[in-house]
Amino acid sequence: MRLRDLLCPSRALLVAAAAVLLATGCRSHRADEARSGPEVIYAKAQKAIRNSSYAEAVKQLEALQSRFPFSEPARQAQLDLIYAYYKNRQVDPAVDAADTFIRENPTNPRVDYAYYMKGLVYFERQSNWLERRFNVDLSQRPPVNAKKSFDAFQQLIQKYPHSQYATDSRQRMVFLRNRLADFELHVALYYMRRGAYVGALNRAKFCVENYDGSPAVKGSMKVIVDAYRALKMSDLEANAEKVYAANYPGSVGDVVPKKHWWAIF
Repeated sequence: MRLRDLLCPSRALLVAAAAVLLATGCRSHRADEARSGPEVIYAKAQKAIRNSSYAEAVKQLEALQSRFPFSEPARQAQLDLIYAYYKNRQVDPAVDAADTFIRENPTNPRVDYAYYMKGLVYFERQSNWLERRFNVDLSQRPPVNAKKSFDAFQQLIQKYPHSQYATDSRQRMVFLRNRLADFELHVALYYMRRGAYVGALNRAKFCVENYDGSPAVKGSMKVIVDAYRALKMSDLEANAEKVYAANYPGSVGDVVPKKHWWAIF
């Protein structure tokens, strides 16, 4: 027998060994699949959330809903997935998940949480990290997300006034209401500078009628007085001035918009 035949195994032996390894691998894979039931996947997701590994939590929760959609852990995971999306800064998926839960579980005792999370997602979407870093005034930006956030919190409070999230929602609504009023005043002042006095009057009136009590109402009242003056509607100007003086005694001078660092460029 040649030395090469002694050192190299036969082809038959190689094929047999490969078959054994393949069978072992298949059994191992099936065993892993069996061990990765819905409870195991849910536990992994919970661990990822506790460790602030939100991308991993999203991955596990999505896998759970995809592979075991009708299991009890999958139903429990619906709210967890909203939170994981939110913490992972996945805005649209978080809102979609909240809307889905609200639509499919209108009588669920935790549906108030879905409303709250929806409002919170839009609340934090108002500005990006750079704008927050430089404390940028958002009053000049259309408050689309602020309105959506306000509406979600409002639905929560109207439907579940005794929810554990109601107090925080009300506090956020005060801020959002002032934010919406500030934008109306900003637009009214813009129209005034452009000489569009009717447009300014309408926006200022809208602010006064819909956001009574917000700081922007004072500026809006002054815009109403100035717009009537510019339109030479003396009687209405006089009436508006009386209302303004009665509500803000001692206030004189025009409303001046706030200056920002970028205005000098």
